[in-house]
Order: sequence, then C-alpha cells, then structure tokens
Amino acid sequence: MNKIQKIKARQVFDSRGNPTIEAEVYSKNFSASAICPSGASTGTFEAFEKRDKNNKKYLGKSVFGVVNLVNTKISKKLKGFNVHDQERIDTILINLDGTKQKTSLGANAILAVSMAVKKLSAKIKKVPLYKTFLVKNNFKLPYPLMNIINGGAHANNGLRIQEFMIRPDKAKNFTEAMQICFIVINNLRNLIKKKGLSTSVGDEGGFAPMINSNEEALNLIVDAIKKSGLKNGKDVSICLDVAANELYKKKKYSIHSKKFISIEQSIKKYKKIIDKYKIKSIEDPFAENDWISWNKIMKKIKNVQIVGDDLYVTNLERLKKGFLNNSSNSILIKLNQIGTVSETLEVIKFAQIIGFNTIISHRSGDSEDTFISDLAVGTNSNQIKTGSLARSERVAKYNQLLRIEEQLGKKIKMNKIH
Repeated sequence: MNKIQKIKARQVFDSRGNPTIEAEVYSKNFSASAICPSGASTGTFEAFEKRDKNNKKYLGKSVFGVVNLVNTKISKKLKGFNVHDQERIDTILINLDGTKQKTSLGANAILAVSMAVKKLSAKIKKVPLYKTFLVKNNFKLPYPLMNIINGGAHANNGLRIQEFMIRPDKAKNFTEAMQICFIVINNLRNLIKKKGLSTSVGDEGGFAPMINSNEEALNLIVDAIKKSGLKNGKDVSICLDVAANELYKKKKYSIHSKKFISIEQSIKKYKKIIDKYKIKSIEDPFAENDWISWNKIMKKIKNVQIVGDDLYVTNLERLKKGFLNNSSNSILIKLNQIGTVSETLEVIKFAQIIGFNTIISHRSGDSEDTFISDLAVGTNSNQIKTGSLARSERVAKYNQLLRIEEQLGKKIKMNKIH
C-alpha cells in the first residue's frame, strides 16, 4: 500500500497561460498530484527549468520532454520505493539528475514528483499535509505579505519596484488578517479609479495602474490604509520587493528612478522612503551577486526586514555565505528554486536556527496547487507571500490557510515576526 506503483506526468498550464508540468504519483489504493510553478524574474543560480526550446507550436515553452522523462526514467527508477521515505526519494532524484542545477532532468520535473510524493504520503497516513513537515504541534499561522500594486517584470507600467505589499501586523488571527487586506485593497481600488487610472491587475493580482514613480504608488497605499481607518506602520505595514537584479548596471542602480545612481545614493534613498512611509520589509534591495551592498544596507538600516530571494535562491550554500557576510535577516523560500521538498526543508531549518524570518513564496506563474500554504504552517514560517486577493491561483492559497485555521481551532495564534 505504501509503495510507489507508477508516476504519470502531463503538460498543464500555469496562471500566465504558459505550459508547466503536473506529476501524479500512484500507490495501490491512492494517488496524489502536484503542479510545478514558474517564475518571471528568476535568479541566475536557481535550479534549471527544462522546456522544449525547439517546439515552435508552443513558442519553445512546452514541457513534453520533461513529461516524458517522468513517465519513463523517473517512474521506472522510483517504482517500489516507500512513499513515506521522502528524503530517500529526493536523494534518488538528485542523483539520477547528477548536475548542480538539475539541468539533466529539469527541476520542474523533479519538483512536481517530489511534491506529489509528499502529498501522497499525507493522504495514505490520513493526516493533513501541514502535519507532515517540521512542526508536529503548536502550529501557528503566517502573516500574509499581500501584493497590492504590481510593477517591474510583473506589469507593463513604469514602476521600477516590482511589488508593493501590505502586511496586517496587528491581526490577531488569519481571518482578521484577510479582512484587513480586503478593506485596504478595496479602498485602494477606489482611489485608483478616482485618479482615472485602470484597475486591471498584474501577474500576481496586484493593481497595475499606469504610474511611473514609486512614491506615487506608496502615496496611494498610505491613503488606502488611512481610508480603511488603520494606521500605517502599526496596524498595517508596507513591504517592498525591489527585484534589483533587473535594475543593476555597472555597479549602479535605477531603483528610485530611471537614472542609475551609486550604491551609497541608493541606500540614502532607501532610508528616505523607509522613514517617510514606515516601510518594514525590503526584498532583494540589491543584485544577486552584489554581496558588499547587501552588507552595507544591513549596517545602515535597522529594524527593517531585509529579505534575500535572488540572493539565496533557496540554496543552503548561498544562505550560509549570506549569513557569514551579514547580508540579510530573512529569506524567501521558493520550492522550484532548489527543486525538491527535502532540500527546501533543509534550507528552512538552517534559516530558523540562525534566527532568520522564513517567508514561503509562490511564483508569478502559479497554479491552483496549494502546497505552499501547508508548507508555511508545517514549517512554522512566519510569513507567506502568495499574491493579491485576486486571481484564483493566488486566492486558493489564502483559502487553504483559512481552512487550516478552522481545523486548528480558535486558540490558533499568528506567528511572531523577529
């Protein structure tokens, strides 16, 4: 009953309408499936996403090659293995691929199988998925980092910063956290409409109005928080994802305007907007290999969550380097950056030992799969980043967290943010 009988993969579509892979793992009486997400602004050091570059019917984006690898090579290799032995299965997949960035089988093929195995194990054990990770009791709910304005690679407006988010810091439970985000988003929509701007949304469900300055977006958010009867910096905090990789050239950055300025000037401008808008979290303030700048911002800016995403790409080696370099105090966790559930858990464990905040994250090309909601609760991660309160692939994750909160009962608390 606990042995893998076969694995079947198929090509499905993600939220951007691009092909991606779904893997279904079968035991004697059960099966479970998982869909691999896909990013837009990806770090150089991420695990490799394999696609059919020569398939012109799908503009080089199809995944029939990796589907075939799962249906033949991977299925044959994992047949007969105990589905509950996640680490062993993931190690076999890593060794079967044999490359550093999973370029042989493709991290998308490996991850879809790894996640499906985890889901099947929980199904056979008849326990909720969140109970099968690191935490066994005293579960807590993560704070949502809710995307409300999209810019950068996620929208076609003139905003330099990729994501403007809110975090409902004073929420006593997840239900209240969602209510606070709901009210701010609706007030923001009305303010954008009043300006005669479009309320259409970007890749992750946040509004993508045709505005060009970061300050204009921040002013809109401050007004929306105020209109909601809430205090900026107390009840609700503004959080940013800069995605600075896209804004870096010859040791200069164009984060704050189209003009490229020095690292020192960029940090001064960061300090200015942090003070003015009471910003509590900044993700990827500098480029993925600019270790010196990360260290400088950590020294000069206090009481702000500095989050490494492209910097770490959910990779233990890079996280250890960042820790020794004092590059950040938090890490973004994306399963498909590393490619297996076991490696992801290893990174989360280490991050928590060194006192980092762990933020579980979706990708801009996501799906109806809610794996990351359970992962956030099951690893005691204090935040989750899964887009706005729009587009069902984003909302699906929030709905799953509401279900988990209901299951855990009224005594369940929100997690602490260091």
